[in-house]
Amino acid sequence: MYPYHNKIKQRIKNNELRGFEYVEKYKNISPCLLLYFTTEPKIRPIRAHRFDEYEALLKCLP
Repeated sequence: MYPYHNKIKQRIKNNELRGFEYVEKYKNISPCLLLYFTTEPKIRPIRAHRFDEYEALLKCLP
């Protein structure tokens, strides 16, 4: 199994995150938090049940 969220969190800690936004729908995910990175894969979608976890991470960013 691919450690999806662990890899994303590591990329955030490595300052690869360039932005994020909440969207109504992305592919089959609704609602969705989209994380934009400077390296591939450039877009990573996050499902609603993980929003609180990522909001806490994003608040800690400079």
